[in-house]
Amino acid sequence: MNDHTSQGTMITSFDEAAELIGQLGILPLASLIPDYPSLESVTPRANWHSDTEQDPWRWRVRFPAEGKAAYGKFMKKKAVLVSPEWFPLVYHALRLGQNAETCFKDGLLSRTAWELYQLIEIEQGIDTRVLRERAFMKGKEDKKAFDQAVIELQDAMFIVISGVKAKVNAAGEKNGWSSTSYETAANWMRQNGIKESSLSKQDARSELMRRLRERCSGKTLAYFEKIFQC
Repeated sequence: MNDHTSQGTMITSFDEAAELIGQLGILPLASLIPDYPSLESVTPRANWHSDTEQDPWRWRVRFPAEGKAAYGKFMKKKAVLVSPEWFPLVYHALRLGQNAETCFKDGLLSRTAWELYQLIEIEQGIDTRVLRERAFMKGKEDKKAFDQAVIELQDAMFIVISGVKAKVNAAGEKNGWSSTSYETAANWMRQNGIKESSLSKQDARSELMRRLRERCSGKTLAYFEKIFQC
């Protein structure tokens, strides 16, 4: 498919990974798609969670923060990176409906997801800790429902992961684990100067499949056909 996968070359830098995402258009974080690369498969295993500049786990949140790729659980609720060029097409092809409010009123989106979406829309880039607090879902018994709703919103293409925010104490010092932050997909595109596609949902899906046919095997195409319902 590309030099990195066909010749076994390993990616060891953020810029190389960003270039590969630009070439492929879609790159899952973990091995998910048959006969298709993932960030996991094209990077040395030893670099993961090394907390170094070569750590792909750190890159995953740099991509959306720097506008190099949209990031979220967009396909079968699995984490995927999508290039800025391809994202408007993927956004239209997979979005649950025209907007979150209509989807909620039509019974396509859960109440919890709708309430979280409204909070994210008000405070773009809100992190998990603050979002749970704003939603009155700080209790341990609320975590499962919260996590499911956040994944539901990503799967519906209404929100993206915008990065991570470090927990700090009153003195402004790091204190504890960093947490994931979220923004609406529309806001991420706006912030990065990405225009929405003017194509219909079906035409966006057709264009994506046209691009994929130029580089993918039969097994890969079969997977994407199911994803894009072609």
